[in-house]
Amino acid sequence: MGKITFYEERGFQGRCYHCSSDCPNLQPYFSRCNSIRVDSGCWMLYEQPNYQGHQYFLRRGEYPDYQQWMGLSDWIRSCRLIPQESSTSSHRMRLYERDDHKGLMMELSEDCSCIQDRFHISEVRSLHVLEGCWILYELPNYQGRQYLLRPQEYRRYLDWGSLNAKAGSLRRVVDLY
Repeated sequence: MGKITFYEERGFQGRCYHCSSDCPNLQPYFSRCNSIRVDSGCWMLYEQPNYQGHQYFLRRGEYPDYQQWMGLSDWIRSCRLIPQESSTSSHRMRLYERDDHKGLMMELSEDCSCIQDRFHISEVRSLHVLEGCWILYELPNYQGRQYLLRPQEYRRYLDWGSLNAKAGSLRRVVDLY
């Protein structure tokens, strides 16, 4: 089980809201989010209701202002708890250079700080997550927009929420609950 607390003001001040499960609409509980405390679990936060918009991955820790989680603003409108078994199991995924799992295929079971350096491809157009949850970053070194990838097939980059085929780095969701 996870626990996350959202605060309207920086430094864990102002009105707060405690959450322990997925929430598709946080708007009734706070108007803005400037700090967060994650007591347990791994979470994906979304700038829009219903798990839409920019995504931000957080694990246990304190985030005294939104820049600490690489936020672009103080808007958090929905959140998902990443299941514990997804962050403690083995991890394996396949990356493809073309849509519908076509073209060159690469398999990955560890974090990758730079997809282009490791696999010599400039775009990832489809994925198949076989085991575990992953975070895809648009830029190398775990920077840029983030996307939660759960075990399933992603036949094109739109399926994971991206507007382009940029994939700079990948990190396994791992946490010690």
